[in-house]
Amino acid sequence: MPSLFKQQLSKVNPLKDSKNGRSSVSKDKRRWLYLPYDQVSDKLGPLSREKPETLGIILIENPGKAARRPYHKQKLALILANLRHFAIEQAERGVAVRHEVVTNENGLYRSALEELARELGPIEVMEPAERELRVDLQPLLASGALMQTAHEGWLTSLSDLEAIVDKNGSYRMDAFYRRVRQNTGILMEGGKPRGGKYSFDSENRLPWKGDPLPPQLPSFAVSDITEEVGQLINKHMAKHPGKLDLENLPATKSDSERLWAWARENCLPLFGPFEDAMSSENRGMFHSRISAILNIHRLTPKQIIQDVLSLELPLPSQEGFIRQVLGWREFVHKIHLVTDGFREITPAPPVASHPGDGGYQLWSGKCFAEPKSPAANEPDGGACPSYFGANNSLPPAFWGATSGLNCLDTVVQSVWDEAYSHHITRLMVLSNLATLLDISPRELTDWFWVAYFDAFDWVVEPNVLAMGTYSVGGLMTTKPYISGAAYINKMSDYCKGCQFDPAKNCPVTRLYWAFLERHKAKLEGNLRMAMPVNSVKKRADSLKEEDRAIYENTIKTLLAGKKLV
Repeated sequence: MPSLFKQQLSKVNPLKDSKNGRSSVSKDKRRWLYLPYDQVSDKLGPLSREKPETLGIILIENPGKAARRPYHKQKLALILANLRHFAIEQAERGVAVRHEVVTNENGLYRSALEELARELGPIEVMEPAERELRVDLQPLLASGALMQTAHEGWLTSLSDLEAIVDKNGSYRMDAFYRRVRQNTGILMEGGKPRGGKYSFDSENRLPWKGDPLPPQLPSFAVSDITEEVGQLINKHMAKHPGKLDLENLPATKSDSERLWAWARENCLPLFGPFEDAMSSENRGMFHSRISAILNIHRLTPKQIIQDVLSLELPLPSQEGFIRQVLGWREFVHKIHLVTDGFREITPAPPVASHPGDGGYQLWSGKCFAEPKSPAANEPDGGACPSYFGANNSLPPAFWGATSGLNCLDTVVQSVWDEAYSHHITRLMVLSNLATLLDISPRELTDWFWVAYFDAFDWVVEPNVLAMGTYSVGGLMTTKPYISGAAYINKMSDYCKGCQFDPAKNCPVTRLYWAFLERHKAKLEGNLRMAMPVNSVKKRADSLKEEDRAIYENTIKTLLAGKKLV
């Protein structure tokens, strides 16, 4: 019996299948577009400007892709539910829909598209954002079965990045952001930035002391289709980690619009001042929570920026939010493109000895099989740079074991509950601690990739490999983002609920000093690290030995899955 989704789609789909399952719509009557899982939008490409009755779209579900990594259940639900709802939304507009399921064991999208191209003729696709999918589709582009056009969701081009590369081959987001602001005129007046400066980041660093209260996250009605997706995941993907919460899942176009309306009214006015604040009482603070639906283009960056510019907001909040979308998001995507996912870096940073194929040994032998060596044009394990030579495995604490560090345990719990935590918890708790513990940057990156519902390779690899762990050196950031307990205590309430005292015995501060001592040779030439490096040089030998012992005990305890005491 067809699934509920298939039944509903067949009722509204202009495409009527013949008895043999083939299209009864002539290939001459419609242009066929393949829309990847992160292009579920009719605000981009031909869908945004051509008559629905002249177009057909191909949407593909791929169980092999889902099984490739232990993706969070909520992430799987987000992709599947939006794909299915989008299919029905477009069919109701008059767009013909071909919904296919990949059945090959390698989980390659091209296997389904190759067959469809023989039936329908050449298929158009906007360039996929994920490198992994681009590699999958390359043979079809070479053969002419697929015809690729530019991805219209991006607001910048590679030329914007190439224009700001410095003499050392490094890229800086502030230079990129200034160029884009100047070229677009966004938040510019008379050729100068509104408010006298391009960034108000220095004003957006207030800790949250309990007032004003952050808004309550909206919930969403669970449709029959979304419910069916949840049942599918619980039946066939039950071994995937994380909590499945369908009521907190924006699955339809109207859900995404409602979430954005909520964010505009309740979050954006106070986003700026508190964007770096962390709290165990409210996980999202004043963050908009739209990153996941933005990255699959349920909302488009152009729409988001236009809406923010139309609002009467304090300039630090308005600029701070636009900087995340127009600046950082575009910047990391272009960095990922120009370095081929950090496979091409000059000069190449040292590569740590990294076990396994892409760090998957963490879950092999448990729920997921060890990946095979990739064949030509198939996904590989990813680049494994490590500027500091870090190669410790990711501790079980990241998978939910109690570490005894309340900051880490609180953030990890929020991730497995919601497939989400905001950007400062990602940078200054998760990545900071992983860096201080010399954890393999590749393993941390892969963890982010599976754990967050807004994560794709172009997002996590620059954010974790480059910014979070400094594993590619100064390619796109000027220093490692590391700190001791003082920063976490200042910007959060995590320390109040911890067994350790940030001023007396928190191991995070000792891990910071131990890291500086271990890697001072790599840090000495960095002007932004001059003060802490000079401080560690002056540190008494007895304290350095205590730092080293605490580091060794901490990483040993955590790798064993035990709690620090």
